[in-house]
Amino acid sequence: MKVPLLQMLLLLASLTGRCVATPSAPWDVYVKAGEMVVLNCQQGRYHGPVIWTIENKLQMDLSKISPAEQRQMGLLCLDRSLFILTASVNHQGDYSCSQRNVSKQFWFRLTVYSTLTRELENSTQYTMTCYTHESCTLTCPDNDIPPPSNPNFTSYDIIWRKEGESLRKVVSYFSSVEDTDNGVYTCTRPYLFDGQIYNRSYTLVLDVQPSKQTLDKHPVILSPLDNETIYVDVGSLAVIKCEAEFNSDQSSLFWLSGGQFVQRDDDSLPVFYNYTWEYTTKGKKATANLVLKRVTENDLLNNYTCKMQYLSKSSYVTLTVTINLAKKDRRSHISVALCPVVIVAVMAATVIVYVKFKIEITLFLRDTLGCRRKSSGVKTYDVFLMCYNSDKVTGLKPCDRRWLQNVLEENFGYKLCLFERDVQPGKAVAEALLDCIEQSQSVVLVPSSAAQSLETGLLSAIHAALVERKTSLVVIKPERANEAEWDSVPEAFQLLEKTGHCVTWEGLSSLSPSSAFWKKLRYHLPPARNGNKAFPLEALPC
Repeated sequence: MKVPLLQMLLLLASLTGRCVATPSAPWDVYVKAGEMVVLNCQQGRYHGPVIWTIENKLQMDLSKISPAEQRQMGLLCLDRSLFILTASVNHQGDYSCSQRNVSKQFWFRLTVYSTLTRELENSTQYTMTCYTHESCTLTCPDNDIPPPSNPNFTSYDIIWRKEGESLRKVVSYFSSVEDTDNGVYTCTRPYLFDGQIYNRSYTLVLDVQPSKQTLDKHPVILSPLDNETIYVDVGSLAVIKCEAEFNSDQSSLFWLSGGQFVQRDDDSLPVFYNYTWEYTTKGKKATANLVLKRVTENDLLNNYTCKMQYLSKSSYVTLTVTINLAKKDRRSHISVALCPVVIVAVMAATVIVYVKFKIEITLFLRDTLGCRRKSSGVKTYDVFLMCYNSDKVTGLKPCDRRWLQNVLEENFGYKLCLFERDVQPGKAVAEALLDCIEQSQSVVLVPSSAAQSLETGLLSAIHAALVERKTSLVVIKPERANEAEWDSVPEAFQLLEKTGHCVTWEGLSSLSPSSAFWKKLRYHLPPARNGNKAFPLEALPC
Protein backbone atom coordinates (compact mmCIF):
# COMPACT_ATOMS: atom_id res chain seq x y z
CA MET A 1 0.00 0.00 0.00
CA LYS A 2 3.00 2.32 0.27
CA VAL A 3 3.26 4.79 -2.59
CA PRO A 4 6.31 6.99 -3.39
CA LEU A 5 5.85 10.64 -2.41
CA LEU A 6 6.18 11.95 -5.97
CA GLN A 7 3.51 9.57 -7.22
CA MET A 8 1.13 10.61 -4.44
CA LEU A 9 1.63 14.29 -5.24
CA LEU A 10 0.90 13.63 -8.91
CA LEU A 11 -2.31 11.88 -7.89
CA LEU A 12 -3.25 14.83 -5.71
CA ALA A 13 -2.60 17.29 -8.52
CA SER A 14 -4.85 15.33 -10.85
CA LEU A 15 -7.63 15.09 -8.26
CA THR A 16 -7.53 18.60 -6.81
CA GLY A 17 -10.61 19.70 -8.73
CA ARG A 18 -12.81 17.12 -7.07
CA CYS A 19 -11.22 16.48 -3.69
CA VAL A 20 -12.82 17.89 -0.56
CA ALA A 21 -14.92 20.19 -2.72
CA THR A 22 -18.33 21.17 -1.54
CA PRO A 23 -20.54 20.87 -4.68
CA SER A 24 -22.43 23.90 -5.86
CA ALA A 25 -26.14 24.05 -5.19
CA PRO A 26 -28.06 21.87 -7.66
CA TRP A 27 -30.24 23.41 -10.35
CA ASP A 28 -33.86 22.76 -9.37
CA VAL A 29 -36.02 21.49 -12.24
CA TYR A 30 -39.79 20.97 -11.93
CA VAL A 31 -41.89 19.09 -14.48
CA LYS A 32 -45.44 17.79 -14.56
CA ALA A 33 -45.81 14.02 -14.75
CA GLY A 34 -46.27 12.84 -18.34
CA GLU A 35 -44.36 15.72 -19.91
CA MET A 36 -40.89 15.98 -21.37
CA VAL A 37 -37.96 17.65 -19.65
CA VAL A 38 -34.40 18.21 -20.86
CA LEU A 39 -31.33 18.59 -18.64
CA ASN A 40 -28.75 20.60 -20.57
CA CYS A 41 -25.20 20.19 -19.32
CA GLN A 42 -23.14 23.41 -19.26
CA GLN A 43 -19.40 22.88 -19.26
CA GLY A 44 -18.05 26.31 -20.13
CA ARG A 45 -15.29 26.16 -22.71
CA TYR A 46 -15.20 22.33 -22.81
CA HIS A 47 -16.75 20.49 -25.72
CA GLY A 48 -17.57 16.94 -26.59
CA PRO A 49 -19.59 14.19 -24.88
CA VAL A 50 -20.37 14.27 -21.19
CA ILE A 51 -20.99 11.60 -18.56
CA TRP A 52 -24.47 11.57 -17.01
CA THR A 53 -25.00 10.01 -13.58
CA ILE A 54 -28.24 9.30 -11.70
CA GLU A 55 -27.48 9.67 -8.00
CA ASN A 56 -30.70 8.13 -6.67
CA LYS A 57 -29.99 4.97 -8.66
CA LEU A 58 -26.85 4.07 -6.73
CA GLN A 59 -24.80 6.44 -8.91
CA MET A 60 -25.78 4.79 -12.19
CA ASP A 61 -23.46 5.89 -15.03
CA LEU A 62 -25.65 6.32 -18.14
CA SER A 63 -22.60 6.28 -20.42
CA LYS A 64 -22.27 2.57 -19.62
CA ILE A 65 -25.89 1.77 -20.56
CA SER A 66 -26.89 0.96 -24.12
CA PRO A 67 -29.34 3.27 -25.99
CA ALA A 68 -31.97 0.51 -25.94
CA GLU A 69 -31.76 0.21 -22.16
CA GLN A 70 -31.91 3.99 -21.85
CA ARG A 71 -35.11 4.09 -23.88
CA GLN A 72 -36.62 1.43 -21.60
CA MET A 73 -35.89 3.77 -18.69
CA GLY A 74 -37.52 6.65 -20.59
CA LEU A 75 -34.17 8.39 -21.05
CA LEU A 76 -32.24 9.57 -24.07
CA CYS A 77 -28.67 10.96 -24.13
CA LEU A 78 -28.02 13.17 -27.15
CA ASP A 79 -24.94 15.37 -27.46
CA ARG A 80 -24.66 17.20 -24.12
CA SER A 81 -28.31 16.85 -23.06
CA LEU A 82 -30.29 14.25 -21.16
CA PHE A 83 -33.88 13.87 -22.42
CA ILE A 84 -36.62 12.43 -20.20
CA LEU A 85 -39.36 11.96 -22.78
CA THR A 86 -42.24 11.14 -20.41
CA ALA A 87 -41.43 12.11 -16.83
CA SER A 88 -42.71 10.04 -13.92
CA VAL A 89 -42.01 9.85 -10.20
CA ASN A 90 -39.44 7.14 -10.98
CA HIS A 91 -37.31 9.80 -12.69
CA GLN A 92 -37.32 12.08 -9.66
CA GLY A 93 -33.96 12.59 -7.98
CA ASP A 94 -30.48 14.04 -8.40
CA TYR A 95 -28.58 14.01 -11.71
CA SER A 96 -25.05 15.10 -12.51
CA CYS A 97 -23.05 15.66 -15.66
CA SER A 98 -19.31 15.96 -16.12
CA GLN A 99 -16.82 16.22 -18.95
CA ARG A 100 -14.47 13.33 -19.45
CA ASN A 101 -11.10 14.04 -17.79
CA VAL A 102 -12.64 17.13 -16.13
CA SER A 103 -13.49 16.81 -12.46
CA LYS A 104 -16.09 19.59 -12.18
CA GLN A 105 -19.69 18.37 -12.01
CA PHE A 106 -23.01 20.11 -12.57
CA TRP A 107 -25.99 19.00 -10.52
CA PHE A 108 -29.71 18.91 -11.20
CA ARG A 109 -32.49 18.15 -8.71
CA LEU A 110 -35.55 16.94 -10.64
CA THR A 111 -39.00 17.11 -9.04
CA VAL A 112 -41.91 15.42 -10.84
CA TYR A 113 -45.39 16.40 -9.64
CA SER A 114 -48.93 15.40 -10.51
CA THR A 115 -50.78 18.00 -8.40
CA LEU A 116 -49.52 21.49 -7.62
CA THR A 117 -49.19 22.27 -3.93
CA ARG A 118 -48.86 25.80 -2.54
CA GLU A 119 -45.11 25.31 -2.13
CA LEU A 120 -44.73 24.05 -5.70
CA GLU A 121 -46.73 26.98 -7.08
CA ASN A 122 -44.07 29.41 -5.84
CA SER A 123 -41.37 27.37 -7.60
CA THR A 124 -43.13 26.60 -10.89
CA GLN A 125 -45.06 29.78 -11.69
CA TYR A 126 -43.60 32.72 -13.59
CA THR A 127 -44.96 36.25 -13.10
CA MET A 128 -45.33 38.96 -15.72
CA THR A 129 -46.59 42.53 -15.22
CA CYS A 130 -48.38 44.61 -17.87
CA TYR A 131 -50.17 47.96 -17.66
CA THR A 132 -53.70 48.81 -18.71
CA HIS A 133 -54.28 50.35 -22.15
CA GLU A 134 -50.76 49.32 -23.22
CA SER A 135 -49.65 46.51 -25.51
CA CYS A 136 -48.54 43.29 -23.86
CA THR A 137 -46.93 40.11 -25.20
CA LEU A 138 -46.93 36.96 -23.08
CA THR A 139 -43.53 35.24 -23.02
CA CYS A 140 -43.33 31.47 -22.63
CA PRO A 141 -40.27 30.35 -20.57
CA ASP A 142 -37.64 28.32 -22.40
CA ASN A 143 -36.02 26.46 -19.50
CA ASP A 144 -35.12 22.78 -19.82
CA ILE A 145 -36.18 22.31 -23.45
CA PRO A 146 -34.35 20.72 -26.42
CA PRO A 147 -31.51 22.90 -27.71
CA PRO A 148 -32.45 24.70 -30.94
CA SER A 149 -29.47 23.10 -32.67
CA ASN A 150 -30.73 19.57 -32.04
CA PRO A 151 -32.08 18.22 -35.37
CA ASN A 152 -33.89 15.27 -33.78
CA PHE A 153 -36.67 17.40 -32.26
CA THR A 154 -39.03 19.55 -34.32
CA SER A 155 -40.76 22.37 -32.44
CA TYR A 156 -44.31 23.57 -33.20
CA ASP A 157 -46.17 26.80 -32.36
CA ILE A 158 -46.68 27.49 -28.67
CA ILE A 159 -50.24 26.84 -27.41
CA TRP A 160 -51.66 29.32 -24.86
CA ARG A 161 -54.62 28.71 -22.56
CA LYS A 162 -56.10 30.67 -19.67
CA GLU A 163 -57.15 29.04 -16.42
CA GLY A 164 -60.93 28.68 -16.34
CA GLU A 165 -61.09 28.71 -20.15
CA SER A 166 -59.27 25.44 -20.83
CA LEU A 167 -61.24 24.67 -24.00
CA ARG A 168 -60.42 27.97 -25.67
CA LYS A 169 -57.01 28.84 -27.01
CA VAL A 170 -55.93 32.41 -26.35
CA VAL A 171 -53.52 34.70 -28.12
CA SER A 172 -50.28 35.77 -26.51
CA TYR A 173 -50.45 39.38 -27.75
CA PHE A 174 -52.73 42.11 -26.39
CA SER A 175 -52.81 45.41 -28.28
CA SER A 176 -54.43 47.07 -25.24
CA VAL A 177 -54.44 44.92 -22.10
CA GLU A 178 -57.34 45.32 -19.63
CA ASP A 179 -58.03 44.31 -16.03
CA THR A 180 -60.11 41.36 -17.29
CA ASP A 181 -56.95 39.88 -18.81
CA ASN A 182 -55.56 39.26 -15.31
CA GLY A 183 -55.15 35.58 -14.53
CA VAL A 184 -53.13 32.38 -14.80
CA TYR A 185 -52.02 31.25 -18.26
CA THR A 186 -50.49 27.98 -19.42
CA CYS A 187 -48.17 27.79 -22.40
CA THR A 188 -47.31 24.44 -23.99
CA ARG A 189 -44.30 23.83 -26.25
CA PRO A 190 -44.94 20.74 -28.49
CA TYR A 191 -42.00 18.80 -29.98
CA LEU A 192 -42.06 16.02 -32.57
CA PHE A 193 -39.59 13.19 -32.01
CA ASP A 194 -39.55 9.75 -33.63
CA GLY A 195 -43.12 10.18 -34.88
CA GLN A 196 -44.57 11.19 -31.51
CA ILE A 197 -45.46 14.54 -29.92
CA TYR A 198 -43.95 15.42 -26.53
CA ASN A 199 -45.02 18.51 -24.58
CA ARG A 200 -43.36 20.87 -22.11
CA SER A 201 -45.72 23.22 -20.24
CA TYR A 202 -45.22 26.29 -18.04
CA THR A 203 -47.51 28.42 -15.88
CA LEU A 204 -47.48 32.20 -16.23
CA VAL A 205 -49.32 34.62 -13.91
CA LEU A 206 -50.28 37.87 -15.66
CA ASP A 207 -50.58 40.83 -13.28
CA VAL A 208 -52.31 43.82 -14.92
CA GLN A 209 -51.54 47.11 -13.13
CA PRO A 210 -52.95 50.61 -13.69
CA SER A 211 -51.24 52.52 -16.46
CA LYS A 212 -47.95 54.08 -15.39
CA GLN A 213 -48.99 57.27 -17.17
CA THR A 214 -51.93 57.80 -14.80
CA LEU A 215 -50.28 56.86 -11.52
CA ASP A 216 -49.15 60.39 -10.68
CA LYS A 217 -51.99 62.49 -12.09
CA HIS A 218 -53.42 63.31 -8.67
CA PRO A 219 -51.57 64.90 -5.75
CA VAL A 220 -50.83 62.74 -2.74
CA ILE A 221 -50.53 64.31 0.69
CA LEU A 222 -47.70 62.39 2.29
CA SER A 223 -47.97 63.60 5.86
CA PRO A 224 -49.55 64.00 8.29
CA LEU A 225 -52.40 61.49 8.17
CA ASP A 226 -55.98 62.70 8.43
CA ASN A 227 -57.27 62.97 12.03
CA GLU A 228 -53.81 62.21 13.35
CA THR A 229 -52.97 63.22 16.92
CA ILE A 230 -49.61 64.94 17.38
CA TYR A 231 -48.19 65.19 20.88
CA VAL A 232 -46.41 68.41 21.81
CA ASP A 233 -44.80 70.01 24.88
CA VAL A 234 -46.72 72.98 26.30
CA GLY A 235 -44.41 76.00 26.41
CA SER A 236 -42.06 74.60 23.72
CA LEU A 237 -41.61 75.10 19.96
CA ALA A 238 -43.58 72.75 17.67
CA VAL A 239 -43.16 72.32 13.90
CA ILE A 240 -45.66 70.20 11.93
CA LYS A 241 -44.79 69.28 8.35
CA CYS A 242 -47.32 68.81 5.54
CA GLU A 243 -46.10 67.55 2.14
CA ALA A 244 -47.76 66.98 -1.22
CA GLU A 245 -46.69 65.83 -4.71
CA PHE A 246 -48.58 66.90 -7.83
CA ASN A 247 -48.28 67.54 -11.58
CA SER A 248 -50.46 70.64 -11.81
CA ASP A 249 -48.94 74.09 -12.32
CA GLN A 250 -51.95 75.75 -10.68
CA SER A 251 -51.96 74.53 -7.09
CA SER A 252 -51.67 75.81 -3.54
CA LEU A 253 -50.84 74.28 -0.17
CA PHE A 254 -51.61 76.10 3.10
CA TRP A 255 -52.73 75.75 6.74
CA LEU A 256 -55.99 76.61 8.53
CA SER A 257 -56.43 77.04 12.28
CA GLY A 258 -60.00 76.69 13.54
CA GLY A 259 -61.24 77.40 10.01
CA GLN A 260 -59.16 80.60 9.70
CA PHE A 261 -56.17 81.07 7.38
CA VAL A 262 -52.75 80.88 9.01
CA GLN A 263 -50.39 83.64 7.89
CA ARG A 264 -47.46 82.63 5.74
CA ASP A 265 -43.79 83.45 6.56
CA ASP A 266 -44.70 85.95 9.33
CA ASP A 267 -42.45 84.91 12.21
CA SER A 268 -43.72 87.82 14.34
CA LEU A 269 -46.90 85.82 14.95
CA PRO A 270 -47.15 83.02 17.52
CA VAL A 271 -48.48 80.68 14.79
CA PHE A 272 -47.50 80.84 11.07
CA TYR A 273 -46.31 78.51 8.30
CA ASN A 274 -43.37 78.35 5.89
CA TYR A 275 -43.81 77.25 2.26
CA THR A 276 -41.16 75.65 0.00
CA TRP A 277 -41.30 73.60 -3.18
CA GLU A 278 -39.01 71.69 -5.56
CA TYR A 279 -39.17 69.71 -8.79
CA THR A 280 -38.88 65.89 -8.60
CA THR A 281 -39.01 63.03 -11.09
CA LYS A 282 -42.78 62.80 -10.43
CA GLY A 283 -43.49 66.50 -10.89
CA LYS A 284 -43.59 69.08 -8.10
CA LYS A 285 -43.21 68.59 -4.36
CA ALA A 286 -44.47 71.25 -1.92
CA THR A 287 -43.89 71.50 1.82
CA ALA A 288 -45.84 73.67 4.30
CA ASN A 289 -44.40 73.72 7.82
CA LEU A 290 -46.82 74.88 10.54
CA VAL A 291 -44.82 76.64 13.28
CA LEU A 292 -46.10 77.14 16.84
CA LYS A 293 -43.42 79.26 18.51
CA ARG A 294 -44.65 78.48 22.03
CA VAL A 295 -47.44 75.95 22.46
CA THR A 296 -50.22 77.09 24.81
CA GLU A 297 -53.19 75.33 26.36
CA ASN A 298 -55.45 77.21 23.91
CA ASP A 299 -53.48 75.77 20.98
CA LEU A 300 -54.47 72.32 22.16
CA LEU A 301 -58.14 73.25 21.73
CA ASN A 302 -57.79 74.19 18.04
CA ASN A 303 -58.05 71.93 15.02
CA TYR A 304 -55.35 72.45 12.40
CA THR A 305 -56.01 71.60 8.76
CA CYS A 306 -53.52 71.25 5.90
CA LYS A 307 -55.38 72.07 2.69
CA MET A 308 -54.39 71.64 -0.94
CA GLN A 309 -56.17 72.93 -4.06
CA TYR A 310 -55.14 72.11 -7.62
CA LEU A 311 -56.57 72.50 -11.11
CA SER A 312 -57.61 69.26 -12.84
CA LYS A 313 -59.50 69.24 -16.15
CA SER A 314 -60.72 72.87 -15.83
CA SER A 315 -61.99 72.37 -12.24
CA TYR A 316 -60.40 72.73 -8.83
CA VAL A 317 -59.99 69.73 -6.57
CA THR A 318 -59.51 70.14 -2.82
CA LEU A 319 -57.73 67.71 -0.49
CA THR A 320 -57.44 68.21 3.27
CA VAL A 321 -55.98 66.53 6.32
CA THR A 322 -56.81 67.56 9.88
CA ILE A 323 -54.59 67.02 12.90
CA ASN A 324 -55.19 67.41 16.63
CA LEU A 325 -52.68 68.57 19.22
CA ALA A 326 -52.34 66.82 22.57
CA LYS A 327 -50.06 67.34 25.55
CA LYS A 328 -47.15 64.95 25.92
CA ASP A 329 -47.12 62.76 29.00
CA ARG A 330 -43.98 63.58 30.96
CA ARG A 331 -43.72 59.97 32.00
CA SER A 332 -43.33 59.01 28.35
CA HIS A 333 -39.96 60.80 28.33
CA ILE A 334 -38.72 58.48 31.04
CA SER A 335 -40.05 55.45 29.18
CA VAL A 336 -38.45 56.60 25.92
CA ALA A 337 -35.15 57.24 27.70
CA LEU A 338 -35.20 53.86 29.37
CA CYS A 339 -36.07 51.93 26.23
CA PRO A 340 -32.58 52.16 24.66
CA VAL A 341 -31.00 51.23 28.00
CA VAL A 342 -33.25 48.20 28.36
CA ILE A 343 -32.68 47.15 24.75
CA VAL A 344 -28.89 47.45 25.10
CA ALA A 345 -28.99 45.51 28.40
CA VAL A 346 -31.10 42.73 26.87
CA MET A 347 -28.84 42.54 23.81
CA ALA A 348 -25.72 42.43 26.00
CA ALA A 349 -27.23 39.69 28.20
CA THR A 350 -28.24 37.73 25.12
CA VAL A 351 -24.73 37.95 23.67
CA ILE A 352 -23.14 36.92 26.98
CA VAL A 353 -25.49 33.94 27.39
CA TYR A 354 -24.96 32.86 23.79
CA VAL A 355 -21.16 33.14 23.98
CA LYS A 356 -21.10 31.14 27.22
CA PHE A 357 -23.64 28.51 26.22
CA LYS A 358 -23.51 28.58 22.41
CA ILE A 359 -22.53 24.91 22.19
CA GLU A 360 -25.39 23.77 24.45
CA ILE A 361 -27.86 26.08 22.66
CA THR A 362 -26.83 24.84 19.21
CA LEU A 363 -27.06 21.16 20.20
CA PHE A 364 -30.43 21.72 21.93
CA LEU A 365 -31.92 23.36 18.84
CA ARG A 366 -30.46 20.63 16.64
CA ASP A 367 -31.46 17.58 18.72
CA THR A 368 -34.66 18.69 20.47
CA LEU A 369 -36.33 21.10 18.05
CA GLY A 370 -34.94 19.61 14.84
CA CYS A 371 -33.27 22.86 13.76
CA ARG A 372 -30.56 21.71 11.41
CA ARG A 373 -29.15 22.88 8.15
CA LYS A 374 -29.99 20.80 5.12
CA SER A 375 -27.19 18.39 4.29
CA SER A 376 -26.01 17.83 0.77
CA GLY A 377 -27.77 14.93 -0.93
CA VAL A 378 -24.69 13.94 -2.93
CA LYS A 379 -22.41 13.04 -0.01
CA THR A 380 -22.22 9.36 0.96
CA TYR A 381 -20.87 9.88 4.46
CA ASP A 382 -21.32 12.39 7.28
CA VAL A 383 -17.78 12.14 8.63
CA PHE A 384 -14.48 10.69 7.40
CA LEU A 385 -12.58 9.44 10.45
CA MET A 386 -8.99 9.77 9.20
CA CYS A 387 -6.33 8.32 11.53
CA TYR A 388 -2.80 9.69 11.49
CA ASN A 389 0.31 8.21 13.12
CA SER A 390 3.03 10.58 14.31
CA ASP A 391 6.16 9.52 16.18
CA LYS A 392 6.23 12.99 17.80
CA VAL A 393 2.87 12.76 19.59
CA THR A 394 1.37 9.83 21.45
CA GLY A 395 -1.89 9.05 19.67
CA LEU A 396 -5.19 7.73 20.97
CA LYS A 397 -5.13 4.14 22.20
CA PRO A 398 -6.92 1.56 19.99
CA CYS A 399 -9.73 1.20 22.53
CA ASP A 400 -10.23 4.99 22.63
CA ARG A 401 -10.34 5.09 18.84
CA ARG A 402 -12.92 2.27 18.75
CA TRP A 403 -14.94 4.09 21.40
CA LEU A 404 -14.83 7.27 19.30
CA GLN A 405 -16.11 5.34 16.28
CA ASN A 406 -18.87 3.49 18.18
CA VAL A 407 -20.27 6.58 19.90
CA LEU A 408 -20.37 8.55 16.64
CA GLU A 409 -22.17 5.74 14.81
CA GLU A 410 -24.31 4.04 17.45
CA ASN A 411 -25.10 6.88 19.84
CA PHE A 412 -25.26 9.95 17.61
CA GLY A 413 -26.25 8.37 14.27
CA TYR A 414 -23.35 9.55 12.11
CA LYS A 415 -22.53 7.62 8.97
CA LEU A 416 -18.77 7.22 9.07
CA CYS A 417 -16.21 6.54 6.37
CA LEU A 418 -13.41 4.36 7.81
CA PHE A 419 -10.32 3.83 5.71
CA GLU A 420 -9.75 0.22 6.80
CA ARG A 421 -13.44 -0.69 6.44
CA ASP A 422 -14.87 1.26 3.50
CA VAL A 423 -11.94 1.33 1.05
CA GLN A 424 -11.58 -1.50 -1.42
CA PRO A 425 -8.33 -3.47 -0.99
CA GLY A 426 -5.61 -2.77 -3.50
CA LYS A 427 -6.54 0.86 -4.10
CA ALA A 428 -3.74 3.43 -4.00
CA VAL A 429 -3.48 5.16 -0.63
CA ALA A 430 -3.57 8.71 -1.99
CA GLU A 431 -6.49 8.05 -4.32
CA ALA A 432 -8.47 6.14 -1.67
CA LEU A 433 -7.83 8.86 0.92
CA LEU A 434 -9.00 11.65 -1.35
CA ASP A 435 -12.05 9.65 -2.42
CA CYS A 436 -13.08 9.29 1.23
CA ILE A 437 -12.65 13.04 1.78
CA GLU A 438 -14.68 13.82 -1.34
CA GLN A 439 -17.58 11.60 -0.26
CA SER A 440 -17.75 13.01 3.29
CA GLN A 441 -19.27 16.24 4.60
CA SER A 442 -16.61 16.66 7.30
CA VAL A 443 -13.18 15.24 8.20
CA VAL A 444 -12.02 14.29 11.71
CA LEU A 445 -8.25 13.82 12.00
CA VAL A 446 -7.29 11.43 14.83
CA PRO A 447 -3.64 10.83 15.86
CA SER A 448 -3.48 7.08 16.50
CA SER A 449 -0.60 4.72 17.18
CA ALA A 450 -2.50 1.96 15.33
CA ALA A 451 -2.67 3.93 12.07
CA GLN A 452 -0.11 4.16 9.31
CA SER A 453 1.93 7.30 8.83
CA LEU A 454 0.94 9.84 6.20
CA GLU A 455 3.90 11.51 4.56
CA THR A 456 4.39 15.26 4.89
CA GLY A 457 3.80 15.86 1.18
CA LEU A 458 0.38 14.25 1.34
CA LEU A 459 -0.55 16.25 4.47
CA SER A 460 0.48 19.49 2.74
CA ALA A 461 -1.60 18.68 -0.31
CA ILE A 462 -4.60 17.81 1.90
CA HIS A 463 -4.19 21.15 3.71
CA ALA A 464 -4.12 23.08 0.42
CA ALA A 465 -7.26 21.31 -0.82
CA LEU A 466 -9.11 21.91 2.47
CA VAL A 467 -8.29 25.62 2.41
CA GLU A 468 -9.26 26.02 -1.23
CA ARG A 469 -12.55 24.13 -0.95
CA LYS A 470 -13.44 25.33 2.60
CA THR A 471 -14.09 21.78 3.79
CA SER A 472 -14.88 21.31 7.49
CA LEU A 473 -12.02 19.80 9.52
CA VAL A 474 -11.77 18.80 13.21
CA VAL A 475 -8.44 17.74 14.78
CA ILE A 476 -8.58 15.62 17.95
CA LYS A 477 -5.68 16.41 20.26
CA PRO A 478 -4.65 13.76 22.83
CA GLU A 479 -4.73 14.79 26.49
CA ARG A 480 -1.17 13.57 27.04
CA ALA A 481 0.31 15.73 24.29
CA ASN A 482 2.07 18.69 25.89
CA GLU A 483 2.77 21.88 23.99
CA ALA A 484 6.41 20.97 23.32
CA GLU A 485 5.39 17.65 21.75
CA TRP A 486 2.61 19.23 19.75
CA ASP A 487 4.93 21.95 18.42
CA SER A 488 7.38 19.28 17.25
CA VAL A 489 4.97 17.59 14.85
CA PRO A 490 5.50 18.22 11.12
CA GLU A 491 4.65 21.70 9.90
CA ALA A 492 2.03 20.25 7.53
CA PHE A 493 0.14 18.76 10.49
CA GLN A 494 0.34 22.07 12.37
CA LEU A 495 -1.19 23.81 9.34
CA LEU A 496 -4.03 21.30 9.36
CA GLU A 497 -4.64 22.02 13.03
CA LYS A 498 -4.81 25.78 12.36
CA THR A 499 -7.18 25.19 9.43
CA GLY A 500 -9.69 23.19 11.46
CA HIS A 501 -11.11 23.12 14.97
CA CYS A 502 -9.13 21.46 17.77
CA VAL A 503 -10.90 19.24 20.34
CA THR A 504 -8.95 17.63 23.22
CA TRP A 505 -9.52 13.98 24.16
CA GLU A 506 -9.32 13.84 27.97
CA GLY A 507 -9.28 10.10 28.55
CA LEU A 508 -11.85 8.69 30.96
CA SER A 509 -13.66 12.01 31.37
CA SER A 510 -14.39 12.00 27.60
CA LEU A 511 -16.05 8.57 27.50
CA SER A 512 -19.56 9.73 28.39
CA PRO A 513 -21.56 10.91 25.33
CA SER A 514 -22.73 13.84 27.48
CA SER A 515 -19.17 14.99 28.27
CA ALA A 516 -17.70 18.34 27.23
CA PHE A 517 -15.55 16.56 24.63
CA TRP A 518 -18.56 15.16 22.75
CA LYS A 519 -20.49 18.43 22.97
CA LYS A 520 -17.59 20.37 21.45
CA LEU A 521 -16.95 17.72 18.79
CA ARG A 522 -20.61 17.56 17.70
CA TYR A 523 -20.79 21.37 17.67
CA HIS A 524 -18.08 21.48 15.00
CA LEU A 525 -19.58 18.59 12.98
CA PRO A 526 -22.62 18.78 10.69
CA PRO A 527 -25.88 17.23 12.00
CA ALA A 528 -26.04 13.46 11.65
CA ARG A 529 -28.41 12.31 8.92
CA ASN A 530 -29.86 9.57 11.19
CA GLY A 531 -30.35 11.84 14.19
CA ASN A 532 -29.46 11.20 17.83
CA LYS A 533 -30.08 7.50 18.55
CA ALA A 534 -29.03 7.72 22.21
CA PHE A 535 -28.15 3.98 22.40
CA PRO A 536 -26.58 2.97 25.73
CA LEU A 537 -22.94 1.97 25.31
CA GLU A 538 -20.40 0.33 27.50
CA ALA A 539 -16.77 1.47 27.58
CA LEU A 540 -14.37 -0.75 25.68
CA PRO A 541 -11.56 -2.28 27.72
CA CYS A 542 -8.09 -1.24 26.69
